Amino acid sequence: MNAFKTAILLGFLSALLLLAGQAIGGQGGLIIAFIFALVMNAGSYWFSDKIVLKMYRAAEVGRDHPLYQITARLARRADLPMPKVYVIPDASPNAFATGRSPSHAAVAATEGILRLLPSDELEGVIAHELAHVRHRDILISSVAATIAAAIMVLANMAQWAAIFGGGSRDRGGGNPLALLAMALLAPMAAGLIQAAISRQREFAADRGGAEIAGSPTGLANALRKIDAAARQVPLAANPATAHMFIMKPFSGRGIMSLFLTHPPTEKRVAALMALKHRH
Repeated sequence: MNAFKTAILLGFLSALLLLAGQAIGGQGGLIIAFIFALVMNAGSYWFSDKIVLKMYRAAEVGRDHPLYQITARLARRADLPMPKVYVIPDASPNAFATGRSPSHAAVAATEGILRLLPSDELEGVIAHELAHVRHRDILISSVAATIAAAIMVLANMAQWAAIFGGGSRDRGGGNPLALLAMALLAPMAAGLIQAAISRQREFAADRGGAEIAGSPTGLANALRKIDAAARQVPLAANPATAHMFIMKPFSGRGIMSLFLTHPPTEKRVAALMALKHRH
């Protein structure tokens, strides 16, 4: 069901991109938008893991590191290839997985999370990240993020086209008012859809992580601790990579909660505890 919902949301996001392209330049704009999305997704597929690891100054660790040993044990249990393992020099507790496929994956955790969690709770976190790898969520999230970014670029173009009359009907585009409306609404819609995709994948990774770890308790306890500690020591994360982390680096209330890339921690913990009672 989660995979079906994600596919539907990605379909909506792709349709929004094509509509934005058509609004700016008619049929030609639609084709340009499609090519633009393909190029951006190809770049994201091949290079996003290297970029994000460098962005957070992540250092690879070897077999003698406890994080490597935990990851190796859980990867064997999950029947996954051994990912590369990185430590991020940051006091805020968090972790993420990246890489274009299970055979080209990496798991990264901050120094803060290694200090905060005992081994059973850290296992729950790493199992969650390996579930992302197994579900190919890194690729799904990267595709959603790049399509959303392409929509932002097109919306910006539409804004200028509306101001300078570049979207006239005789060129196959929309009228300036329609272009302006698209410029304002398309990025908002793209942000909502991207956030919804991310929330779906987080719930699925929590369930998958509980299965890999053998119990939901470690992950549930870890999420509670990370949430509390991250409020005290927030992570200076790039907003474009916020969806990758196990815990949202930014908080949001009211209407802004619609744009959050993670479900509320209490809902995630409740879902994990429901799994425990079910078994």
